[in-house]
Amino acid sequence: MFKPVYTPGAFAATTPSAEAIAARFGEGPLWVAELNGAIVGTASAVAAGAGLYVRSVAVTPAARGQGVGQALMAAVEAYAVAQGCERMFLSTTPVLTGAIRLYERLGFARSDEGPGDLHGTPLFTMVKKLPAGYSGAPEHPAGR
Repeated sequence: MFKPVYTPGAFAATTPSAEAIAARFGEGPLWVAELNGAIVGTASAVAAGAGLYVRSVAVTPAARGQGVGQALMAAVEAYAVAQGCERMFLSTTPVLTGAIRLYERLGFARSDEGPGDLHGTPLFTMVKKLPAGYSGAPEHPAGR
């Protein structure tokens, strides 16, 4: 569905192989959303300094608009708060307008930090400060 708006390298990076996904299991937590016994969404995260980098947020087209993305992000945020993180941040591309609207509703705002592109596809970073506040810029692990 979105493949035409990505460069080949960016699409490959955003649709990792099963082996790459398996390697990520050791990098941080992974959440899976189920609806009627079927997996309909995922999210994962990686610790980054005093923050939590949110990545691989995806919801199947048939499950969109049913609160799956919001539930996944709530689980990620609960984890971040429990870990004492000061903020959550993520990278997204401007074409993912539905996801951007969700992130904004959840309190994320655009930031000037982070990479400006992924293998030639435009990106921007969104940040949500958590109750402890934010006091510095952690390493940005985009592209992992």
